[in-house]
Amino acid sequence: MTCPKVGHINFLNVLPLTWSYAHGAADGLQIARGVPAELNSDIINHRLDVSNVSSIIYARHSEELVVLPDVCVSTDGDVESILLASRKPIESLKDDKIILTAKSATSHCLLKIILRLAYGAIPNYYVRHITPEDPIPEDATASLLIGDDALWLYHHPREGYYYDLGLEWKKMTGKKMVYALWVASRRFAESRPEALQLVYNRIHGAFQTFRSEASRKDAAIREILPQKPAFTYEQLEEYLGPIIRWNLTDEYLDGLRTFYKLAHEMNLIDHVPEIEFAAVRRS
Repeated sequence: MTCPKVGHINFLNVLPLTWSYAHGAADGLQIARGVPAELNSDIINHRLDVSNVSSIIYARHSEELVVLPDVCVSTDGDVESILLASRKPIESLKDDKIILTAKSATSHCLLKIILRLAYGAIPNYYVRHITPEDPIPEDATASLLIGDDALWLYHHPREGYYYDLGLEWKKMTGKKMVYALWVASRRFAESRPEALQLVYNRIHGAFQTFRSEASRKDAAIREILPQKPAFTYEQLEEYLGPIIRWNLTDEYLDGLRTFYKLAHEMNLIDHVPEIEFAAVRRS
């Protein structure tokens, strides 16, 4: 049997898993690294068996996917790595031109929901590559950045206004927000249950150990710092819990269902999916 093909979004918000893969957890797996938009496409086109994906992707392809339980990328308020950079206050945005990063999917929907429902804005959106060094193109009023680019900008802001979409979601709904899920293709989950269990154990185990062992968190941050000189140890120590969370509890599922409900009401998805979990033994 071939090794399971597993996608990995190599952002800082999944450093516990990145570190674990680099220290043995990738053995027996084929790891494919990419940004969310790339891996979103790969899992739904059967080029991957399991991957972390933008949470909106599950809603759009739930008939082909199942969710791995207990793991996600989420926050209860501030996220720091999904930012709207704007030339004017958010409440002044109406039909302005906003550039969306080409790397994401969930954040696109999240921004559209927040601007429409919380601020009554219906901007004109365009997808384009954006850099944190030049966050707002000259022909636009605002732009949306995610991941390490947004986290860099959060700590090195330029002129203008900056809005954390995790905080904006919390202010609007009072709920937690799930940005990414780990999903498996139904075909893989049904045909290779033992391989699915192996992948689940590796992924869930990486986050469980990171949360419970302070030495693991310290080692992972110190190992990545030379590759991320724009960040300090203290910034990453705060970002990687308590800011970013990885446990998919009932409260986070409630926030996810609210996100799907609002996305459906705005015609961003064609139905509100039932969240179906993969049949794995949970530790």
